[in-house]
Amino acid sequence: MTASVAAESTDLPRWDLSRFGFSSPFSDEIDSHLEETAKLAEAFKAKYEGKLGELSLLSAIQDYEEISKRKTLVSSYLHLSYDVSLDDDTLKKRKGALSQRQSEIYGLEWFSLDVAELDDAILASQYENDPSLTKFKSFIDELRRQKPHNLSKDVERALTVRSPYVGNRPLVSFFDKELSLMRFKLDEDGKEVNMEVLLSRMQSSNDAAFRAKCLQVLNDGLAGSVSRTAALSLSSVAGGWLIENKERKYINLRSRRNLDNNCPDEVVDSLLVGVRSAGIPLCKRFYTLKKGILQKTQGLDKFRWSDRNAPIDIGGVSNEKISWEAAVAMVKKGYNQFSPKMSEMFVSMVEEKRIDVPATNGKKGGAYCAGVIPGVGPFQLLNFDGTKQDVATLAHESGHGVHDILAYEQGYLQYHPPLTLAETASIFGEMIVFRDLLAQSSSKEEELTLLMSKIDDVVNSVVRQCSFDRFEELVHTAREKGELSADELDEYWMSALREYYGKEGDAGGDSPFDTYENTSHLWSYVPHFHHVPFYVYSYAFADLVVGTLYNNFLTNKEGFEGRLLALLSAGGTKDFANALGPFGLDPTSSTFWTEALTAHLGELVNEAEKIAKELGYVE
Repeated sequence: MTASVAAESTDLPRWDLSRFGFSSPFSDEIDSHLEETAKLAEAFKAKYEGKLGELSLLSAIQDYEEISKRKTLVSSYLHLSYDVSLDDDTLKKRKGALSQRQSEIYGLEWFSLDVAELDDAILASQYENDPSLTKFKSFIDELRRQKPHNLSKDVERALTVRSPYVGNRPLVSFFDKELSLMRFKLDEDGKEVNMEVLLSRMQSSNDAAFRAKCLQVLNDGLAGSVSRTAALSLSSVAGGWLIENKERKYINLRSRRNLDNNCPDEVVDSLLVGVRSAGIPLCKRFYTLKKGILQKTQGLDKFRWSDRNAPIDIGGVSNEKISWEAAVAMVKKGYNQFSPKMSEMFVSMVEEKRIDVPATNGKKGGAYCAGVIPGVGPFQLLNFDGTKQDVATLAHESGHGVHDILAYEQGYLQYHPPLTLAETASIFGEMIVFRDLLAQSSSKEEELTLLMSKIDDVVNSVVRQCSFDRFEELVHTAREKGELSADELDEYWMSALREYYGKEGDAGGDSPFDTYENTSHLWSYVPHFHHVPFYVYSYAFADLVVGTLYNNFLTNKEGFEGRLLALLSAGGTKDFANALGPFGLDPTSSTFWTEALTAHLGELVNEAEKIAKELGYVE
């Protein structure tokens, strides 16, 4: 299958959103649903506000959960519908209007504040009078942890009602659409491609000159109005984060995110320090190895940023595009090697049309899995172009789907895992497929190719994501002094890049990369900076935890699948320490992260270096 066929085929599956119960985003059924939900919310408020200590807290939480599910059903349906039609202005207007309407009529923020303010003795009495309330203990504990950071009811209400009209959300939404509309000319025939196809072609090409051209076209395309729009959006997000951190009395930039993850600041700080001390040297070792291989196999004159994810062209592995059917078979087989239950769940997601597959114009870039609500979700959005990375992405997002399905038993309010564990199943899914493919290698060349590709993924998940976190740290710190320009953000981006990858070789630095030409605007297309500040470290957290879990599996297979499925089924009812305890892992240890890096990334690099030497690619 050629790239164009993979990207443009009308035969690739689209998701079926009929499970939401709405015939279209413009259906009157949605309006009726909202009206009924508004009535339920008003009755709920009249019955329970200020009276949680007198009435059944269990009944209140159950009613709150039902109203919340009804809200999420509508918002998720509109979100998914719009993400495959970003060029539909009529749909955008409809989505925005309904979002504003929901924020105005529901007013449920009082409930979390009232639960947080409950006297300890009253809460203890509620538990004693109705033991079934313990089912929601994790939800209650999460709300009460937020108590020191809550604002008054009037302020919280005003923030909720205003958010669809002012603040970050409209800007971020506009920026998302601008990115989706971007088109790039690569060929002399003038044919344009979207960003997802451009990135796919750059990363799958064996031609260094073509890769360099792709990066130049991307960076040039992001310059000017796009980066200025991105700067406005990111400056607004950072400003809002700064003000709320002060008003809510969070200790540092990441504390708000860490509290949401129920993860102490010290653990996250230890992770970041570990990646700097042990991850960066391993990263440089890997790229030095990759540079040497590419110089011998592709005649590379300079190791550029465009070569970072380049495929290793040493024979033994076909670079032909992979069909969707073959990708599904690969993921199914990989999952089945470890867990037939996970494999069955994956197949069900495919057969039930829960995955929107093709990379089409007007579609949101990247990939994600939306859990929605139990009984309706999950749904995956992909931009499948037939590359090996796309297969890894399918395995990754399907891991999220499996995690959601297993955790649905905890109910809507508690099925979402903390971000520190949210990537566990997804990265484990990638690992399963990788190890299965590696075991089937027919030659050393194929084994090295697969290893190098996997290390690409790990370095991107660990070192690259922590460099993203560093970029955010620089941006949010500087935001206190005023609005940030695109030029300033370019500078912070390059600063973070050099901190984690070294000063470029052409400038006398120690980086394996000879030049960082055409990289200055690449921050502009990273959506996490705008949608979820300081989220990115969770990728590094999860990748290293999963690497450690996999090594644990190799040495202690008996009962491992059951322990992992139990972890996933817990959803948000366990924090990372309790979830990982049954595996004998303690991420609170000061040495955990450096040991995890050495055992996971370090061993992969060792394997690759050994084979490369055997094949004569390096000395």
